[in-house]
Amino acid sequence: MEQIIAAVRGFDGALVVAPGPGGTSQEPAFPELTWGDSFFYYAPDGRLPRTGQPYGTIVTKDYPDDTASDLDPPGRWRVNVHVDRDTFRRLTGEEPRALALPRDHAAADQVVPHPVYGALGWICVVTPGPLTTVTVLGLLRGAHEAARARHARRRGMGGEPLAD
Repeated sequence: MEQIIAAVRGFDGALVVAPGPGGTSQEPAFPELTWGDSFFYYAPDGRLPRTGQPYGTIVTKDYPDDTASDLDPPGRWRVNVHVDRDTFRRLTGEEPRALALPRDHAAADQVVPHPVYGALGWICVVTPGPLTTVTVLGLLRGAHEAARARHARRRGMGGEPLAD
């Protein structure tokens, strides 16, 4: 997990938010349920965006509406990444909004649609290992670049990703 967080921190303009007790002027207090998790944003100013969602997350426990990955046992965690439609199809063999294949969302080191947000283009990997770590890092890099391009478009800079 730390390897992935460190890699994302190294992306130009990345902000990794890791909620814990309390808050600061730069980071508001977050619900206790999120403590220990990590949220990845493109934020070149280093401040938590007021709008938009993270492009990737790491969760370390089951959430009330998201238990299919069985994250509560020690040592289990899950990386979640928003990907484009072509990448989603390539990785899963299905369209995001037409998921029908049975999946074991608790299986470790496998790329699968997110158990709750798969229809919205999110994939996930429980406890990435030798089969998926390189893939996960590449997906996070791609999601970061897509977030950077959206940021540039919103600011009228054109859609081309900026060089690192």
